[in-house]
Amino acid sequence: MTDLSLHLVTDHRVPFSRLRDIVDAAVGAGVTVVQLRDKLASGGELFARTLDLADVVAGRCTFVVDDRLDIVLAARDRGARVDGIHLGQSDLPVDAARALLGPDALVGWTANTPAHLAAAAAFPEGTVDYLGVGVIRATATKPDHPQPLGVDGFAELAASTALPCVAIGGIGVDDVAALRRAGAAGVAVVSAVCAADDPGAVVRELRAAAA
Repeated sequence: MTDLSLHLVTDHRVPFSRLRDIVDAAVGAGVTVVQLRDKLASGGELFARTLDLADVVAGRCTFVVDDRLDIVLAARDRGARVDGIHLGQSDLPVDAARALLGPDALVGWTANTPAHLAAAAAFPEGTVDYLGVGVIRATATKPDHPQPLGVDGFAELAASTALPCVAIGGIGVDDVAALRRAGAAGVAVVSAVCAADDPGAVVRELRAAAA
């Protein structure tokens, strides 16, 4: 079973050479999932970055790509270890992604309303592995985010689904323990790690808070 406890979602605002170092340090410090998210890169750029980060991660944790099933399939065809995909509500349907990636891939889906959770429950078992639920707090990394849920709003959604829920959106070290008590299978962070002077130290703090 995939350890969902601590996701690092990459920040497109960080130069890629720096991002490589951040991912390397974060994985070494105990991040359990790395998600490459870059909605501004061209297909060629994203493909190259996927291959590069797959080499950086080197199987030390789970590595997924946001949105782009074509990139995941192409990278896997090239021999890169890309373990799965995270999809949003407006992306390719998750059942189509599951059909193409097979039963062993990790498939996550963004869900932030009761209707989204009901839709997830309607899929055949094994279609979705986890739900990304948020945003918890307002965040500059996703300006078009929905109304923040807060810890209580997250807890209400997490309690209404059998799927593991990963909290995302403006999360800092001080939020982690409360979110885990609220039912989070894990937390996903962007700026808390990508903007840190010492990403590895922040990851260790996050892991300690989760424990």
